Amino acid sequence: MNTDEIKKFNLDYTLFSWAKQAGLNPIVADKAEGVYFWDTDGKKYLDFSSQLMCVNIGHGNQKVTAAVTKQMEKLSYVFPGMATESRGLLGKKLASIAPGDLNHTFFTNAGAEAIENAIKLARHYTGRHKILCRYRSYHGATHGAMSAGGDPRKLSVDMYQIPGIVHFEDPYFYRCPWGTSSLEECNEKALAHLRRIVEFEGPENIAAILLEGESGSSGIIKYPPGYWKGVKKIADEFGILTIDDEVMSGFCRTGKWFAVEHHDVVPDMICMAKGLTSGYMPLGGLIVSDKIAEAYEEMMMPLGLTYSGHAVSCACANAVLDIYEEENLNQRASEMGLYLDKKVETLMEKHPSIGDWRNNGLFGCIELVKNRDTKEPLTPWNAKAGDMEATNKMAAKIRELGMFTFVRWNWIFIVPPLIITEEQIDEGIEIISKTIAIADEYCN
Repeated sequence: MNTDEIKKFNLDYTLFSWAKQAGLNPIVADKAEGVYFWDTDGKKYLDFSSQLMCVNIGHGNQKVTAAVTKQMEKLSYVFPGMATESRGLLGKKLASIAPGDLNHTFFTNAGAEAIENAIKLARHYTGRHKILCRYRSYHGATHGAMSAGGDPRKLSVDMYQIPGIVHFEDPYFYRCPWGTSSLEECNEKALAHLRRIVEFEGPENIAAILLEGESGSSGIIKYPPGYWKGVKKIADEFGILTIDDEVMSGFCRTGKWFAVEHHDVVPDMICMAKGLTSGYMPLGGLIVSDKIAEAYEEMMMPLGLTYSGHAVSCACANAVLDIYEEENLNQRASEMGLYLDKKVETLMEKHPSIGDWRNNGLFGCIELVKNRDTKEPLTPWNAKAGDMEATNKMAAKIRELGMFTFVRWNWIFIVPPLIITEEQIDEGIEIISKTIAIADEYCN
């Protein structure tokens, strides 16, 4: 098939996520290797967001292909009540890398399902019904996961959200809702706010507090030092579980297996997906503590999925986890992250529209403003179509210059595969600089 036919069939017979369907002009992807992919016309793109922040090991690693092929030659699918070698090995490996006593994994198909099952299990285990979540968060697009998140994409369908979800404000220091002047003060105010919410809602009603290990598509907002520990302390005081969403921030992305490890906290559950297989196969999971698992030794666990523990996906994940270790990608993410920080520092000197840079490992976001003093955003949060001129121009420029990454409102995400080199970061920063020159034109 030629490019026009492929595009026509996709547009005529399939539906695309998070978009009005008329007027779409998708890239027609053909092949990928390392940190690059090519369209069917031969144009090369630098993948500066690991697609949907998941291709951590880079594209086209044939060790994964071999592992998947070998598994499929032997066994592809069995009823999830059966045991398989790939499932057992993966469960054992996850227990060895997860913090504390998180030793038991229920496998799902994706991150949103991991969140759904975490909410269900937290409610069933505690006998409580409320789940506390941050406003500036994203946990997936199924009804429960979308209800838990605060992303405005849910607003058109939020009359259908699940009951028992309560949101609280974020410790977003750059735009602190309490107008604080230091990270320490922001942290103090944020935790006091959370404690009031717990008291208002009745701690005896609250099953869990759900946090991302590190904030993702809401702007990669960094928690102040001590915030995660403070949340855990409040939760433990009232017998509330903590659910850590590592779907985007897990698997070496921040220089640790899980981002929560930067905060020296052991949550009660971890939700994962994306980097678990680096996007090579669909797979997610929910890791729970020994205490939670023990409660279901003599009681039915009310979770089930047709493809839970799928043998091929588990074989894929085993190969990917081996690659993380063989190529020391935790250390590489940390080292390349420091190099990226220095490159963005030079961008900030050159471009007055850069208001803030937030990064941990290779998990970064540039926030653009019209004025650094007032912090007026280049594009308002949840902007309407008429207020998106600058954002749309930048997104078009990035594509024109041969890069794929996300430009959302006044944010540009930089989340490349962990195998990226300094030279490839330089290549990407040059494209980002040419793009941000557009934002500079809107400064006042």
